[in-house]
Amino acid sequence: MKNQDWNTDRPYEKCLAKGPAALTDAELLAVIIRTGAQGISSVKLAEQILQLSKDESGLLGLHHLSLQELTQLKGVGKVKAIQLKCLGELSIRIAQTSARKKLAFTEPQSIAEYYMEKLRHEEQEQMVCMFLNTRNQLLGEKILSKGTVNSSVVSPRELFLAALQFHAVCLILVHNHPSGDATPSREDVLLTKRIQAAGELLGITLLDHIVIGDHQYVSLRQQGVLAER
Repeated sequence: MKNQDWNTDRPYEKCLAKGPAALTDAELLAVIIRTGAQGISSVKLAEQILQLSKDESGLLGLHHLSLQELTQLKGVGKVKAIQLKCLGELSIRIAQTSARKKLAFTEPQSIAEYYMEKLRHEEQEQMVCMFLNTRNQLLGEKILSKGTVNSSVVSPRELFLAALQFHAVCLILVHNHPSGDATPSREDVLLTKRIQAAGELLGITLLDHIVIGDHQYVSLRQQGVLAER
């Protein structure tokens, strides 16, 4: 095939000739949505979708767009909107599956990488608890709360009831800060100490509490908030 200047309205042909890595974000998205609207090519529509988010431009903005926001664009119906939301979720799961291979519960960085793509896009605080056995193997995980933009309400009673159901002997808490700043708040520190103290009475150890920000994290154990066993 002869070298040529590719028309950006023909992403399929460009992908076939040069591979998907040669496509722009808009061209990749155009392949997913397949069709445009009357008078608008699929690539132009994809560009409009990428520009729709006021908070973030580009592909990351898809995580923050609702179905209602997407369907406001001419040429984006419910089917396309659902495809786009599923694409965003798929990207999160791919990242999490890759990070799971390196997951080590004694290494805060690996835990942060595992949850980073899932939690850093959330617009509200979300607290997750990982339940471990005596070998530090994962028995299960549970979302304990979904809070407001500024706070997450966690019930220690619910946490330890779940831990007993899993027969867990160790816990790791992970939660996000929607602001993107992973610096632990005063409430984060107080909650961590409260849960550690309650766990000691039940013979359940809180190994760490990790705060997720935007491509950053803080381990409260590494910060010295959690007393060593």
